[in-house]
Amino acid sequence: MKDIFEKASQIKLLIFDVDGVLTDGSLFIGDDGQEYKAFHSQDGHGINMLQRHGVRCAIITGRTSQVVEHRMRNLGIDLIYQGQKNKLEGFADLLNRVDLSPEQVAYIGDDVVDLPVMRKVGLAIAVQDAHPWVVKHAHWQTPRAGGRGAGRDVCEMLMEAQGVLQRELESYL
Repeated sequence: MKDIFEKASQIKLLIFDVDGVLTDGSLFIGDDGQEYKAFHSQDGHGINMLQRHGVRCAIITGRTSQVVEHRMRNLGIDLIYQGQKNKLEGFADLLNRVDLSPEQVAYIGDDVVDLPVMRKVGLAIAVQDAHPWVVKHAHWQTPRAGGRGAGRDVCEMLMEAQGVLQRELESYL
């Protein structure tokens, strides 16, 4: 875990996949074509805490959904890349926008489409229920599943590695 904390201490940007990471991967589509997703509230609060401590958050997802746009804006995330069939293109653009090196970036994914970006970043993270091939190529795996608190697990691990988690948690006492 020491090696993971060393990598995590350098992270300035955390990139999330959406389906299977911030949701459990289920897609609810109504008769009218409207898409619905369930996000875990603890993930959202973890993102808010992490951003308060100077780590930016971004989304790179293969699908396009208004509900994702709405939820990310609600969380203060303005680095949103939807419809990214080739996630490396969004990743390259994102690095230019935020002026960071790949070593300063963490990515959390769940499926093989996330691997091209995961193999480029300083800290590659797989959710607990990720595809086995993704787990094999990740530096760390969350204790909880996608859409079930995995995002919070990552946020708290990064804050712990950067020495701010205890102070953040104690602020609620």
